[in-house]
Amino acid sequence: MFKNPFSFKGCIRRTEYAITYIFFIIFYFTVAPLVETSSHGALLAYLILPVMWFLLAQGAKRCHDIGRNGWWQLIPMFWIVLLVAKSHDEINTYGQNPKNDGVNIETKEG
Repeated sequence: MFKNPFSFKGCIRRTEYAITYIFFIIFYFTVAPLVETSSHGALLAYLILPVMWFLLAQGAKRCHDIGRNGWWQLIPMFWIVLLVAKSHDEINTYGQNPKNDGVNIETKEG
């Protein structure tokens, strides 16, 4: 979990994306009031940039897991799809399903 969190390559599962999204919401709602009331608002605003990058990278990887391009996450409310959509079972152009990491799909019984 959380391998290369700032990279836009690979795939992640729903759980990892949900944890990322919860982390972002908590961070945003604790830093945003400080930005508005602090005299160092610009400095605090820069704290949000790495967290936004983290959220976008994780969102792109989640899009890859469902077989979509990372740009899909920019569609309003698409984060709901990312939270509930099932992964593709097979290997897609973005990589192997994170559930099947280390398991050869051809030899897997099912």
